[in-house]
Amino acid sequence: MAKTVIIGTNHAGLAAANAILDNSDQEVVMIERNENFSYLSCGTALWVGKQIDGVDGLFYTNREDFEAKGAKVRTQTTVESIDFDGKVVHAITQQGDKVEESYDKLVLATGSIPISPKVPGRELENITFMKKYEEGQNIDQMFENENVKNIAVIGAGYIGVEMAEAAKRRNKNVLLFDALDRCLPNYYDTWFTDDMDKNLADHGIELHYGELVKEYKGSDKVEQIVTEKGEYDVDLVINAIGFLPNNQLAKDHLELFANGAYLVDRHQQTSDPDVYAVGDCATVYSNALQGTTYIALASNALRTGIVAGENIAGNPVESPGVQGSNGISIFGHHMVSTGYSVESAAKFNLDVKYTDIEDTQKPEFMKENDSIKLRIVYETGSRRIVGAQMSSTTSDISMAIHMFSLAIERQVTIDELGMLDLFFLPHFNQPYNYINKAALAAE
Repeated sequence: MAKTVIIGTNHAGLAAANAILDNSDQEVVMIERNENFSYLSCGTALWVGKQIDGVDGLFYTNREDFEAKGAKVRTQTTVESIDFDGKVVHAITQQGDKVEESYDKLVLATGSIPISPKVPGRELENITFMKKYEEGQNIDQMFENENVKNIAVIGAGYIGVEMAEAAKRRNKNVLLFDALDRCLPNYYDTWFTDDMDKNLADHGIELHYGELVKEYKGSDKVEQIVTEKGEYDVDLVINAIGFLPNNQLAKDHLELFANGAYLVDRHQQTSDPDVYAVGDCATVYSNALQGTTYIALASNALRTGIVAGENIAGNPVESPGVQGSNGISIFGHHMVSTGYSVESAAKFNLDVKYTDIEDTQKPEFMKENDSIKLRIVYETGSRRIVGAQMSSTTSDISMAIHMFSLAIERQVTIDELGMLDLFFLPHFNQPYNYINKAALAAE
């Protein structure tokens, strides 16, 4: 009987395991260094910000579900090394027992590791990340402490902005730092992030953009943050600078992408044909770029896990690629995007143009209406759509971005979108939808 070993049991590893177990009679061994798995870390800010009742719903499965399917699950077990020639995984349990697992196929689902500022004082207490469940627990407990008043969040990406909101909802003084001059620069152009920055400031979050952390000061616990612009009193620091692929187990054996991610093909296969890599430790194929890139998202992790698992189970499946679709909602201000913004397209040498529109969802005569902002980004030569951004302070516009995701995958042009059949009913939209209008206004 063929045997597959999966290292890492969060979204990507679990998806791979399910695909193999549901579609073959292979032996599956799952190895996880933590006690728990399937934790939705993207929900940490909702939990610690008291926007949901508790943490239980952030665990969507458990080891018993996989053991019932026949998998062997090893938790609290850390992989120390892999003998790729002998095809053996060497690990150690929390109790110190040595473990060896041979394999026919190996799935690396080791995820990503948070970036830590290499500055003096980083070893002080009350400086934390927020990727693991245990880190969320620690932050939640710290927020309960009335003496913890000033919270510094380092990094104004998705996680940082969400944690800034969560801390403010817990009645803390919040300082949000970023080396760049605005929030969310990876997914949105300034037309959208200016609105979000105003939203953050209007809700009392102190914005410190263009400030790079130089030092943490304190005796045992952090007491101050030092940047090139000043020194700030803080009681807790939450690092949310970003992530790097966790490639420690196989970086000397497998071919790597520019950022250190395992380079994989459209089957999630690495340069070693018996090794697959999925999730945040691996590359993806971008339909907008029409090439290999790195996009660390939970949705991508699930898809890559399914693709790897299906191929290992004997069902040849090629990844259709991804668009990097994403969204955020902060104090009721909703923003969603897919593909590339104008600014990010330039970084990847995509020659693009864009078309903008601000409009209402429904005809003006409707008493209840929603305001919408939309930008569609398209390639200059081919005119194919390569990105879209949307926002609204009143309406959940998230479903519309899925249409743009499909448009990117199918290489729909901006001109085709202008005449797309979108139905009309005053309860839902205008006779000519804002999406059609924006496309028709393109150069």
